[in-house]
Amino acid sequence: MPHGPGPGRRVTIVDVARHAGVSTTAVSKVLRRAYGASPEMQARVRAAIEELGYRPSAAARGLRGRTYTIGVMLPDLRNPFFADVLDGVEAELGGTDYQVLIASAGNDEPAEARVTDAMIDRNMDGVILIAPLSSGPRLERIARTVPTVVVGRHGRSAVHDTVADDDLTGAGLVVAHLAALGHRRIAHIEHLEKDPVRLTEMPNAIRADGYRRAMHAHGLGEHIDVASTTYTQRGGYLGAQELLARPERPTAIFAGADIVAMGVLDALAEAGLSAPADISVAGYDNTTFAAFGPISLTTVDQAGHQIGVNAARLLLDRVADPARPAAQVRLSPTLITRRSTGPV
Repeated sequence: MPHGPGPGRRVTIVDVARHAGVSTTAVSKVLRRAYGASPEMQARVRAAIEELGYRPSAAARGLRGRTYTIGVMLPDLRNPFFADVLDGVEAELGGTDYQVLIASAGNDEPAEARVTDAMIDRNMDGVILIAPLSSGPRLERIARTVPTVVVGRHGRSAVHDTVADDDLTGAGLVVAHLAALGHRRIAHIEHLEKDPVRLTEMPNAIRADGYRRAMHAHGLGEHIDVASTTYTQRGGYLGAQELLARPERPTAIFAGADIVAMGVLDALAEAGLSAPADISVAGYDNTTFAAFGPISLTTVDQAGHQIGVNAARLLLDRVADPARPAAQVRLSPTLITRRSTGPV
């Protein structure tokens, strides 16, 4: 039987055909699971593929049609909530031929543009954009180029699907819980948002709005206190330091994300304080570490895994039928109470 290619050269379909002693058309039929490939031919071709270590070229497949790759853009690799979303995406794609390729934009709009352009340039069959910073018109341009699902944004579009949590309700659940425990000075740490469009669409802005609305609804409008930092552990630490320096410090802090709450707990420990003995702390996301015993963080479960499942399912549907009407999925959050919150 003929030998494979020399060292350093990629194995091609021609090499497989020669190794198996069949035509390149026969190899193509086996790879495509097309009609006309006998069991004997399939066995010979698959044995040659295994022996030579042949891998189909994604670029070549893209020229012919699908590449069976899905791009997922994350705003921040350090936020564990996004791992829950990815678990859901991969669970839904399990058993299919699709592979997920991940890239982080680092909460930077120009970097996000480079990432999404790279995914399009590599002929990915679809993209899932998690909490993207891009403008609405740019998101629509992306969606007209490649099937797209946007996660986290609350805007509507006729050309891409969206999956989001009801962040307004989720923030209200936290405030209601803390108010029921007797807290009045309930502060909030938000991810600073200045863009007027994103103020109406981004989850961080919606949660901050939900906090303010809930404070007013519970007759606590005069105690509204917001520290504007970032949805990072460092942001939570700095936000908590700012709140602790107030002439009258809060008795409870609602961190806009679990990763922010981790920074809050750091700042409390540094100040010789603890939760909930001195200040109650609540987060948002119900990430894996929130249930960790020593942390035991009260938080909002927005079902990250289910968000990922829905995003992947919608994307597969759009790849199969690009012209179908856009879908909007909104999940209902639930409050998970743990030991980080208690009576004032």
